[in-house]
Amino acid sequence: MTQGFATRAIHHAYNPQENEGALTPPLHLTSTFAFESAEAGGEMFAGERPGHFYSRISNPTCDLLEKRIATLEGAEAGLALSSGMGAITATLWTLLSPGDEVIVDRTLYGCTFTFLQHGLAKWGVKVTHVDLTNPDNLRDAITGTTRVIYFETPANPNMRLVDIAAISEIAHDMGATVVVDNTYATPYLTRPIALGADIVVHSATKYLGGHGDVVAGLVVGSTEKITEIRLIGMKDLTGAVMAPFNAMLILRGLKTLALRVDRHCASAQIVAEWLEKQQGVGKVFYPGLDSFEQHDVAKSQMDQPGAMIAFELDGGFEAGRAMMNRLSMIQRAVSLGDAETLIQHPASMTHSVYTPEERAAHDISDGLIRLSVGLEEVDDIIADLQQALPAPARMAAE
Repeated sequence: MTQGFATRAIHHAYNPQENEGALTPPLHLTSTFAFESAEAGGEMFAGERPGHFYSRISNPTCDLLEKRIATLEGAEAGLALSSGMGAITATLWTLLSPGDEVIVDRTLYGCTFTFLQHGLAKWGVKVTHVDLTNPDNLRDAITGTTRVIYFETPANPNMRLVDIAAISEIAHDMGATVVVDNTYATPYLTRPIALGADIVVHSATKYLGGHGDVVAGLVVGSTEKITEIRLIGMKDLTGAVMAPFNAMLILRGLKTLALRVDRHCASAQIVAEWLEKQQGVGKVFYPGLDSFEQHDVAKSQMDQPGAMIAFELDGGFEAGRAMMNRLSMIQRAVSLGDAETLIQHPASMTHSVYTPEERAAHDISDGLIRLSVGLEEVDDIIADLQQALPAPARMAAE
């Protein structure tokens, strides 16, 4: 019988009795490993014998994390890396070669966008942005040189959704690999592998760690693909190796992931519904709202609508900046998925690497505000937003 999500997040692939009864998995702080014989060492280097020989390639603490995220995502194998960008770059450097094409959605995290435009494109990979919210657009754009389809869902920062199953079917008909950034949703809410995706990447810095005290990345997929990314993208091209201590922190975070995300989502739904009723708030983008244009897509592939909210203020950028400066409990900070509620302005912060023209073309308006709803009492989150919103909302509250 397959165990439930929370049970696997706590117990999978670890037996205390095989580790001197230690309830918490040991932290293996070692750079290298001793061989029982010269022959054994040679066999490990040749890939003929399992085992660890150098922590730049594998480590027992990282290995446990890799097995645990793989089971949560429903994948064969996982790989732990030093950051979310490490996970993305190691994956795409492995899958793509000069002359190949990668099709990506119109909206991407700022550093991902920069890597594609200033990294891959510089070395002869064609980068094509397509509005993947309509699968027919992919059908029209995909060619014989398209090797990878890459997207986030929900997308950072404007909450666009992509139908994973529909996109995967079109991509596979043309022999392309589907890579999904599942950072916003986590495997607790969305499992792209089950919907047809080939590879899933995470910034584990966010919900998987959950406490704002670690930077880390994860990739899952087939054993064949993950081995390739480990030995080429991570070992040889990026060196983006996760430290065992960081793996320990992510393992700790996974134990409470289900509990935390349930609370995050419940509070976010209340906050989004409240924001939608406020004067001065022009538009709220949240998958759990009936007004959300892709509400049906959200219901089809997300178990809950998540804890990220984007919204526009009628006064645009200046109104948003003034509102953020009036907040007291909610913290002005990038990142997301922490216990603390965080707010930021993508146009001047996480997506400032886009030119103004690029932001306009990629659906990131200057007045967009991104809110990561934390674990505080939801009434306190709303109270802080209420006193910070433009004057009509504050006056109505009084």
